[in-house]
Parts: sequence; structure tokens; C-alpha cells
Amino acid sequence: MIIRQITEKDLDIASAICMAAFNESVAGSLSEEGISTFEKIASPDAFLKRMQEDNVILVSEEQGEVKGIVELKEGRHVAMFFVDPRCQRRGVGKRLLSSALEHARADVISVSASLSSVPVYISCGFECKGGVAELSGLIYQPMELKMSTPPGAELSGD
Repeated sequence: MIIRQITEKDLDIASAICMAAFNESVAGSLSEEGISTFEKIASPDAFLKRMQEDNVILVSEEQGEVKGIVELKEGRHVAMFFVDPRCQRRGVGKRLLSSALEHARADVISVSASLSSVPVYISCGFECKGGVAELSGLIYQPMELKMSTPPGAELSGD
């Protein structure tokens, strides 16, 4: 398995993976507004725009095929994290998230987790912070991960 930066050639498959995982585990619990909101966020054009911002977007690749994607916004917020439903429960997600967290630039990393993904984030060390919330039809649980080594600490020279 290779973890690497997303490229423009990955945009269609990355979007398709996000939609497949979303449709399988999240969409059934949301309104039409929530589904529409997510479709816009997960579109290839939206990914392309975010590639040009202060985001790290990584993909997992096996035998030349993208199997998962994770996005870390501004070094402090997990914005997208999806694994092809056919490849889940094989460690792809944990490797992706671990690789993304290597780019963290904050003491605390946040995520607005879909309710179905809360157990995955808990298994990765995240904790629920506050109650379930809703924005633009998307229902989520705010969660946080305290980084064990503050970003930049290894550079302090102490």
C-alpha cells in the first residue's frame, strides 16, 4: 500500500470512493439537503479547489488503484476520510489517517464525524466533544484528538 498526495488524475476516483462509502453508511440517515450538500463537497471540482488551498489530501493506492482518501484542512481538521467500501476493515483507513496526522500543525485535531464513523474515530484516539450537531443537512458528532507530541516539539532542540 502506498500513501501519497492526491493528483488531478485521482479526482474522479476519489470522488467516487467518497460517494460510495457515503451512500453505503451515511446517506440513509440524512435529508435530501444533507445528501446534496455532501455531493457538492465530494465533487471532483470541489476537491480540485481544496487541493489549491492549505489542505493536505492523501490517497491510499494498491496495485495502481486508489482505495481511500483523507483530507487534513489547515493542519488541524480532518475534513474528508473515506475508504472504498470493498476495502474497509483492512487497515487502509488507519494508515491513511496516521499519514495525514503526520502533517498536523496543531495540538488538537478536530473532525465533524458522521454518526456511523464515530466508532472508527474513537478507535483512532478521538474523543467526542459536545453534542451531535447539524449543518446544511449534514448530521455530525464533533470530535477531537489531542496530539501526543505537540507539532514542532521535535524541532525545539532541548
